[in-house]
Parts: sequence; structure tokens; C-alpha cells
Amino acid sequence: MAKITASVYTSHVPAIGAALDLGKSSEPYWQAVFKGYDFSKQWLKENPPDVIFLVYNDHATAFSLEMIPTFAIGTAASYQPADEGWGPRPVPVVQGHPELAAHIAQSVIQQDFDLTIVNKMDVDHGLTVPLSLMCGQPPQSNFAWPCPVIPFAVNVVQYPVPSGMRCFKLGQAIRKAIESFDKPLNVQIWGTGGMSHQLQGPRAGLINKEFDNAFLDQLIADPEGLACKPHIDYVREAGSEGIELVMWLIARGAMADVAGGPAPTVAHRFYHVPASNTAVGHLILENK
Repeated sequence: MAKITASVYTSHVPAIGAALDLGKSSEPYWQAVFKGYDFSKQWLKENPPDVIFLVYNDHATAFSLEMIPTFAIGTAASYQPADEGWGPRPVPVVQGHPELAAHIAQSVIQQDFDLTIVNKMDVDHGLTVPLSLMCGQPPQSNFAWPCPVIPFAVNVVQYPVPSGMRCFKLGQAIRKAIESFDKPLNVQIWGTGGMSHQLQGPRAGLINKEFDNAFLDQLIADPEGLACKPHIDYVREAGSEGIELVMWLIARGAMADVAGGPAPTVAHRFYHVPASNTAVGHLILENK
């Protein structure tokens, strides 16, 4: 049977992708950010997944204000990098896993979660920046991501957005779905977005280190309690875009300890500010 072996959590700041693509990663401003992922890139090489289930939010590329699904699962064979206004990122096409994605969709819908099934879409920085941070820049001699990816888009852009508890329970449903897939796949689930940041209004540039680190502490030790945090707390303490952190609860809800297993091992934890007026958080948890 398929199993989830680890969960990965990371911010998906668009300027990080630009810094990589424009060869600026060694500049003083960016050095500390990318250094925080040196361990992670080596860890991924030593713990290669067969499939990555990647939770992210679309930034008005695949979806617009005309149609915004709360939860959307990609079931296509491949996904092109999106043009977000300055051309697509020069990264590989994302290869999907239609068989597992379709199985997850069926199972999760049968567990009473409504998913939108997407058979064609482009993927933006919300998905490609985490891949770049964890995998590095693929060489031209083998220009491909290391494994298939199942995109799972969550609406955290237009209110109403799903609650933390809804996301946490969805993670549990995804774990059940993956474990019922009748092939021996090693699956990692990634939760992306956040941490504290606000991009507009009088509080533009807000970063709350205390909130962010308390969030990481509780995500590790008390995820169910964290899932009870109301939306207003995220907005008040972490800025208008801090609500993206509810997506991390999907990945955390899929871990074994939530279903009565042992607590996960913290393989890596990293936090840095600023990165383009955003707090960068990163965490790797391994199932025992």
C-alpha cells in the first residue's frame, strides 16, 4: 500500500523564484534564505519520494475571481509553469500522477469533502517555488523535477476561505485515501504558503516573528489545538496573507500521529526574515 513518509512545510515567496531564475541567490540579501534549505535539498536526495502531494494556493493564474474552488485537485498528466505577467519561470514542466490523483479524489469525495477535479491548468510560483527550494535548479542535462507532483489548490485568496479545522480534517481524509491506494508508493505531502505577511494597506510589510514561531511550535506539538485558531487571529496577528498558513494544517493532518501513531521526528526547522517583506518558515517532519 502507499504511505505518507514525511510532510514538508515552506513559504512560497515569488521573489525567491525570481532570485533563483536571475542568478541572485548568492547575493547578501538572499544568502541566508537559501542556506536554510541546504539541509533540505540533501534530505530530499536521501529520502526521495515517489510522489509529492503539494498543497498550495493559486494566485489568479489557473483561477480568477470569476471562479474560485475551495479545494481543487489536479488530475492531469502534466502542468505547464504559468505566465504570471513576466513570462513563465524557466523551470521544468510538472509531471502529474493521474492514477493516484483520481484515487484520492474519489476517496476524499466519498469521505464527504467536495473537491473540484481539474484536468488542465498551469501552476504558478505557489507550486514551483517550493519545488525549486527543495530540489534545486534541475540541470539542463536532466531538466525535470525528481518525481511526479499532484497539485492541490486551496482558496485562501477570496473570502470565505476554509477553516483551519476543515483543512486539518481534510488532511486526515487525504491520508486515508493514500493508504488505500494499492501500490507501494512513498508519498510526501507538502503544505506551502505564509508565514506572516501583508501586501497592502496601512499594515503592508507586517511581520510577526513571535506569532510565526509559536505557530511552528504548536504545529509540531498540538496540531489539533492549532486547527481551532479562528481566521481573525491569523489576520490580526500574521497579516492579511497570513491566512495561507491554514494550508499547512492539511499536510499536518495527514501525519501518522493524528491517527494514533507516534509523534513525528523534526528533521529540520528554519525561520528567516525578511524575504521580500515576507517571513520565510520551513519545517520537515518525518513519520516514524
